[in-house]
Amino acid sequence: MLGVSDYGAFVVAVIVFLCIPGPGNLALITSTSKGGIAGGLAATLGVILGDQVLMWLAVAGVAALLAASPLLFHGVQWLGAAYLAWLGLRMILTKPGDGPVVKIHAGHYLRQALMITLLNPKAIVFYMAFFPLFVDPVRHRGMLTFGVMAATIAALTFAYGLGMTLLTRHFAARLRASPTATRWLNRIAGSMLLGFGVKLALSR
Repeated sequence: MLGVSDYGAFVVAVIVFLCIPGPGNLALITSTSKGGIAGGLAATLGVILGDQVLMWLAVAGVAALLAASPLLFHGVQWLGAAYLAWLGLRMILTKPGDGPVVKIHAGHYLRQALMITLLNPKAIVFYMAFFPLFVDPVRHRGMLTFGVMAATIAALTFAYGLGMTLLTRHFAARLRASPTATRWLNRIAGSMLLGFGVKLALSR
């Protein structure tokens, strides 16, 4: 389909990639629990923008550069690990009565999700190694092919993010009335972010 090798498999691969637990999913959940529907949708847009940047960088040849320079790739890993660990530690140390770790402002959630996506080695690996496998070298139509793939990824990410936002909002509304539950949710989410950071730092 328009230079995409096995479009159906490509769609399934993107969906599976979205469903894999990771920093991106946690960003959507955390943003929705703190910022409501606006926060969740803003985070979804941030993930979409991050994905588009990574995809087009891969198209431009940055993927080849990262593959050829382990030092550069590890630098990206360390940046991502440091950011996630810092964010997680702030959430863990939040005390009762403290303001939220992140102010309830949709624009902030967008920037946070964008940064997490751009510094997520899982996403980088997907676009620099897995994504090119779906480009048919014979029927490839240049920018048209990449445009179709980019639009598909954006549409699937939006649908997934919307579903996650609505589901999280449904449960968050019941938990928000309990300060104890909110405090423990912060600690659990913070621990997961800190764990992601440590894991990424060690995956060298």
